[in-house]
Amino acid sequence: MGDKLRSKVRKSPEASSVTGHELSKTPTTLLDRPNKNLAGIFACALLVFDAVLILFIIAYVPYTKIDWDAYMSQVSEFLNGERDYSNIEGDTGPLVYPAGFLYVYTAIQYITGGLVHPAQILFGALYIINLAIVFFIYIKTDVLPWWALTLLCLSKRVHSIFVLRLFNDCIATTLLHAALATLLYQKWWLGLIIFSLAVSIKMNVLLFAPSLLLLMLKAMDISGTIVALGGAAFVQILLGFPFLVSYPVAYVSGAFNLGRVFIHFWSVNFKFVPEPVFVSKAFAVSLLILHLGLLAIFAHKKWCKHEGGLVNVMHSVYISTVSRFPLQGLYAYGTTSKTLNEEHIVTTMFVGNFIGIICARSLHYQFYSWYFFSVPYLLWKTPFPTPLRIALFVAVEYCWNVYPSNNYSSGILVCIHLMILWGLWIAPPEYPYMDDKSPAKRKKR
Repeated sequence: MGDKLRSKVRKSPEASSVTGHELSKTPTTLLDRPNKNLAGIFACALLVFDAVLILFIIAYVPYTKIDWDAYMSQVSEFLNGERDYSNIEGDTGPLVYPAGFLYVYTAIQYITGGLVHPAQILFGALYIINLAIVFFIYIKTDVLPWWALTLLCLSKRVHSIFVLRLFNDCIATTLLHAALATLLYQKWWLGLIIFSLAVSIKMNVLLFAPSLLLLMLKAMDISGTIVALGGAAFVQILLGFPFLVSYPVAYVSGAFNLGRVFIHFWSVNFKFVPEPVFVSKAFAVSLLILHLGLLAIFAHKKWCKHEGGLVNVMHSVYISTVSRFPLQGLYAYGTTSKTLNEEHIVTTMFVGNFIGIICARSLHYQFYSWYFFSVPYLLWKTPFPTPLRIALFVAVEYCWNVYPSNNYSSGILVCIHLMILWGLWIAPPEYPYMDDKSPAKRKKR
């Protein structure tokens, strides 16, 4: 069988671009082979299964009160006319989320009457909607074998975050995935507006921003990118308008505070770091430098490899901009110059966010929702054998379910993250564009 396959590759004129690595990854069984039709049917079955599981959890697992009362208190103060962000507080402290959070939880309070049980049902529906969007992204990119979609339904911690904690991370994550699904259809402006709405719920979504900016520069001209960014900024201004016209400094410093220091006890990733080091500015700056450095290296060596590197991409953007201005710059903005490969979009977004997760000074338990839904995708983008991928997935889930976290669980989690990042680094990058010369397109014919 192996000789026949190698013979076919030698005889096929289109197979000259297939590398030895790709040949070694050629699926040989139904379990290993990506199959969109089978994956779609299986995903629908998983949605039904998970919906039943959600109802079971709501009915029989006790709700844990953490932030819900604080959210409702903050909403009540907002509805009572308070517009000074420094005065809007709850049981857990002052409000630290952008204005979109207030509007969404005001609507939730109106629908549920501020009661936990109806809110759990609402968040259960949100979980299913989010999972359906994630399934769509996975099936669209066709990276995983159909059976591996099951992994997306197996997280005890994520189920808890959605229906037993009611965190705003769940809403931000769902909007982020909706934005990503929109980008797969090259709807960059709409995708960026939805992305901005996600940011208005919680700022962690900005971890995807460097990757998104790079993709937009590759797909659109510079003027289109600027206008799209302007649209996203307008969303933030519009949502924050009642606070910006009243107490602008309090709003900006409270809702977009990038210098917050989290409590060492709740850290899931760096619990092994001594507390004096953990809270130090030097540690924060070191992680920021590492974050920016990893983004730059991956952008240059992986995401822009087929264009000759990040510098060449930026130079092409500059040349394109200079050649269009001033005659065409005012009316030809926003045209899509190139159609990006769906897999390239998702990989760049997920890896960029994952780098941010690795370099985050503190990950609290609800922060698992920031990247859990990308973990199976990232694992299957590595060249690791399937048993190792599954083992790493189980290990990540285990670390997030150790409560409270300790030196060992946090150290193991960081090591696993670094191992996955190394696998992503050594994996061959996908061709970024959808055209007739694309190896990805030839492979799918």
